[in-house]
Amino acid sequence: MTDGHWDVVIVGGAVTGAATAWWLLGIAPGLRVMVVEKDPTYARAATALSVASVRQQFSNPVNVEISRFGAAFIRDFGARIGPEGGVPSLGLKENGYLFLTGTETGAEVLEELAAMQRGLGAATEVLGRAELARRYPWMQFDDVVAGSIGARDEGWFDNMGLLNGFRAGARARGAVFVHDRAVGLEREGARVTAAMLETGGRVSADAFLCAAGTGSTEICAMAGIALPVEPRKRTVFVVDAPNARHADAPLIIDHTGIYLRPEHGTWITATVPIDDGPCDETDWEPDHAQFEDLIWPRLYNRSEGFDAVKVMRFWVGHYDYNRLDQNAILGRWPGTENFHVATGFSGHGLQQAPAVGRGMAELILTGRYETLDLSPLGPERVLENRPFLERAVV
Repeated sequence: MTDGHWDVVIVGGAVTGAATAWWLLGIAPGLRVMVVEKDPTYARAATALSVASVRQQFSNPVNVEISRFGAAFIRDFGARIGPEGGVPSLGLKENGYLFLTGTETGAEVLEELAAMQRGLGAATEVLGRAELARRYPWMQFDDVVAGSIGARDEGWFDNMGLLNGFRAGARARGAVFVHDRAVGLEREGARVTAAMLETGGRVSADAFLCAAGTGSTEICAMAGIALPVEPRKRTVFVVDAPNARHADAPLIIDHTGIYLRPEHGTWITATVPIDDGPCDETDWEPDHAQFEDLIWPRLYNRSEGFDAVKVMRFWVGHYDYNRLDQNAILGRWPGTENFHVATGFSGHGLQQAPAVGRGMAELILTGRYETLDLSPLGPERVLENRPFLERAVV
């Protein structure tokens, strides 16, 4: 099964790889598509460890459009994926994202971005301190000038449902998922000709896609390609705060450097480490001190309801972090004829998977994007050291 020739071989079978396989076979039924996944339990995949949220509030129009499509797809996932996907709903909870800023300049940026986002169909509105206090009386906003929130199409959903639906749907369409690891790539000139697998198999293909998350740098190096993608560790805490139970709260991006959202009577919260940098791919040790030293004081400053909290559980996830600009790297790698990448999402890969999977399938099959132009996220900017920066990175 793992020998022979395929039309497309995808290395990485989490949400981006599975979504691309599903779209490929929806556009071109009968295509021979193999997806190589090193861990079919996905226990440490970014997909499984994600906080599973979707927002429209980005500063680059292409990211807004990616998530506009993603939100609609997620909302109607059962109908889009069909009964073969086995997931009737992703339970999208549209509580919104609330971005806070503590400066007048920041408020001006929120207004500018909200106008752009609304022009693309989003429902972003900017609220001043008084309106924020009226809407969210359980929070204090003395250090806040303004906040922006999306009244719809923003919230959180079932992350594994998205993956499992895409994977089951792709299989039903004919994709073959194999439990294996790519340990080498053969390249002849501008073409990658085959992937060597850990079990000893050799698979050749007309086109290859690297969608291996934090493992993408290693995979691309096998083809002589240098990616600025590295694992960055994030510790996420689930806390109970009996005096702060607000199930209708949005996902709050606090300008003091934390985020939080409600989750079945508790809260999910995290921060970016002060000494943020690359971590070893084997480092899954939680940074317990982050909560007491960094997060809890900021929670309490935002709401006195966090006076008593208990950490219920925690987990560690790894971002496939793009050092250049924290945006996805998508497209055919320059200088190759058939090697494509979809990586470096820096925490946004889950919500972007529906649109990215469609775009990568179009590019692989036709050589161009036919619905949404993803070329601003192309790999050319990596070679040119030309960052495509976001002003709304979380």
